[in-house]
Amino acid sequence: MLNSKQRAILKSVASKMDAIFQIGKGGLGDAAVKSIADALEARELVKISVLDNSDEDAREAGEAIAARTGSEVVAVIGRKIILYKESTRADRRNISTLL
Repeated sequence: MLNSKQRAILKSVASKMDAIFQIGKGGLGDAAVKSIADALEARELVKISVLDNSDEDAREAGEAIAARTGSEVVAVIGRKIILYKESTRADRRNISTLL
């Protein structure tokens, strides 16, 4: 569980990132969740954009993705979701060293 100081650090890092995934009209399929899980393993921190044509609410989508990937929702800002999960590989832990 992240505390408020850790969330602030992660939000600061994520503010400079572009969204690497988009949730659109198709919603959350298994392939999308698998891709997000793979990206979390590689990057530890991902930003996801929920498109206007999506039926998904950003907060609900963030919670659903976090539950399916074992990650934590750092923040939901508007239609952007920021997720964090510490990598299982020590050589890929670049974000977790900041916490």
